[in-house]
Parts: sequence; C-alpha cells; structure tokens
Amino acid sequence: MNNKFNVSRRGLLKGGAGLGALALGGMPFSWQAFAQELSSQQLRTTGLATTVQDRILEMFKAESGVSSVSGTPSTFPDAQTRILSGSGDYDCWEIIGERLPALIATDNVEPIPVASLPNWAGIRDTFTAANPKWDRSAQIVGQIWADEAQTELYMVPAVYNYDSIGYNPDVVSDEEANTWTALFDPKWKGRSGLNVDPLIAFGQAILAMNSLGLMEAKNPGNATRGEIEEAAKFLISKKKDGQFRALWGDFGELVNLMASGEMVVCDAWQPAVMAVKAQGKPAKYATPKEGTRGWAIGPSLLKGSPNREAVIAYANFWLSGPPAIAVTEQGYYSPSTAIKGAMSPEKYAFWYEGKPWVGAAENGIKEGDLRDGGSLEQRGANVAYWHQWPDEYDYLIERWDEFLNA
Repeated sequence: MNNKFNVSRRGLLKGGAGLGALALGGMPFSWQAFAQELSSQQLRTTGLATTVQDRILEMFKAESGVSSVSGTPSTFPDAQTRILSGSGDYDCWEIIGERLPALIATDNVEPIPVASLPNWAGIRDTFTAANPKWDRSAQIVGQIWADEAQTELYMVPAVYNYDSIGYNPDVVSDEEANTWTALFDPKWKGRSGLNVDPLIAFGQAILAMNSLGLMEAKNPGNATRGEIEEAAKFLISKKKDGQFRALWGDFGELVNLMASGEMVVCDAWQPAVMAVKAQGKPAKYATPKEGTRGWAIGPSLLKGSPNREAVIAYANFWLSGPPAIAVTEQGYYSPSTAIKGAMSPEKYAFWYEGKPWVGAAENGIKEGDLRDGGSLEQRGANVAYWHQWPDEYDYLIERWDEFLNA
C-alpha cells in the first residue's frame, strides 16, 4: 500500500460491437488489443456528469462490444463516501486527480499499465512532465502516476480544464469579475454562488483573501492548518451575512441559477457558462488576475472489479476521437494532442488556439466569437494552482462541516 499520503479513513469517508475505432491520430485501432472476453464484461462507472454521459457510454459500448454499460452521475464527495464505504456497485470511478489519495491510502485502486493504452501516445506534456512553477506533488503529473518510471497510472486523464468565474456581463463588469474576490464582494450579496465541494471552495476563498490582504498563503490548494482556520472564519461570516444564493454541485443547477439571473457571479465550469449563452442569456467567463484552478478527471480502476478489461478499454477510448470531440465542444480540453487531427481545422482553431469562430452558429457561438480566456496555451499559463489533496484534509472537512451548519 502506498503510504505517501497521510490521511485517515474517518476523514476520507466524510467527505454494435465493432472491431475497430479510429485512434485520435487517424490510425486504425483494434479492440482485439484487449482481452477476448470483453464482450462478456460490463462497465459500471460513476463520476460527475462532466464525463459520465450517456452518449459517450453508448459510443463506447458500440465500439468495444462490452455487454452492458451504466453510468451514475455523482458529486465527488458523495462518490467518495459510497466507494470507500465498501460498495461493490462500480468498476470505475471517473475521479478528479486531487481525490486519488482517497483511493490510494485505502487500497481501493488498481493501477492501469500505460502499455495497455494504445492511445496514450498522444498524451500532452502536462501529464508526463512537471512544471517547474510548482512542486511535482502540487500538479497533476504528481498525482496520477503509480510509479516514478511512469509505467502505471492511478488515473487515466480523460478531460481537463482551467476553471474560473462565471458572471452576468449585464450586471457585473469585466473588471469586477476578473478576480476571485468577486465571489465574496458584498455588492453581490445574495446573488453569488459557491461550489459545494470543500476542496474547491477553500482554495477559492484563500485566493480571494490573498488579494484582499487578509492572508499570504503560498499554496491555496494545500493550505496550512492556520490558513484553513482563517478561511473557515471568512466563509462562515460570508454565509451568515447572506452572501451566497446557493451552494451548487450539479451542472444543471448551475446553469439554471445563472440563466434565471438568481446568481450573477459564481465559481463555474466554462461549459455551464456556454450553456447559459446557448439559451440566449447573458453569460461570460472571467480571466481572474490571481489565476485559474487547474484540474483533470479520468477513469480509475477500482480494486477487485470483475470487469478490469472493460475499464482499461474505456480509459483508452477516452483518448480517442469521439469522446475527445464531444467534451471539447462542451468547453473542456482533451488530454491528447492528437485531437488536432480529429477535429475540423476551424473548430480546433476556436477551441484550442483562441481564434475566431468561422462558419454557421452552433450552441450560441456565432461567426467571429472568441472563446473566453483565449487559447489553451494562454489559459495554461494563467494557473494559480492545481487541485490537490490537502495535508490537513481532516481538519479542512471539520471546518467545512461548521460552515455548512452555520
């Protein structure tokens, strides 16, 4: 068992059968590379609706020939509690990198060999080489690997992004929105939103407190005990004062609250902001001066699963064209560089290179529009921190419970 993470179990629990598909680079890929008994296996997966999508599961079933697929959307804290409580309902958790220690420390994950993933060849450097800006453990490359030689993965990245703030530009100006302090500005009292995941909420509060001169935290993603204490007091005071319209945890809930005008500023997923715009409602995605939050989600193989080969095939499928295109067109990024060969040049230019939209309007995007935040390179250079598992996780959860009960 890997002991590099100092976490407690108590703390963890709280919180058509085609033979071939096109790999991202256009090369034929045979599902026969996997076990012949794939057709007798099933896939039972859970995770955020970000990746647990019926259409992607059905594409996988048709391509791979697995006997059945089922997906259960669930928030990360809820999925973590269920899985670590001993549930055998799932083969796969489409987990966010920061929560991998919950599986590792409780011996609930089986690493996936890179050699079993034919589509791994196009993976981005973000997932294989450390950025000198942060300690290796403080970024995604320091979270997903099971060994120093990088031959086995605790999580195969399927989608990633850099999150910031969604806002109504008819109410909140760009200048007001381009800082994490906007979530806590009394001007938006009762009209602000906060994600219900404590590992997200605390980091954002600390970023804002740094900007407000209330703190000088070096790593908002891995706050010290004292920093957590101060951030908890800050969050509780804001809640008691009526700052938040909602603590949201679901994509649809976020979209509805923004589209209705009930929330005019909130931490948000860019695809949700785009979904609001697609309804013809004003919405924009901020470029915070402090930087964005980096994260990645992907399949982890739950230990003891009777459907090991199906999970590995599913992880490999995520690095192929159909699912990569599907999530890209929602506003996320594919971890594989080969997406460039899978998309039309015009769409790739818009989604990844920061160039104007060309052609007919789609989902609220019209000729000449630019993606908020710019190119992938620009957004990747403006990251405040990567989501991480905090050293003081137990204490953070205790204080989050106080916040929820305040």
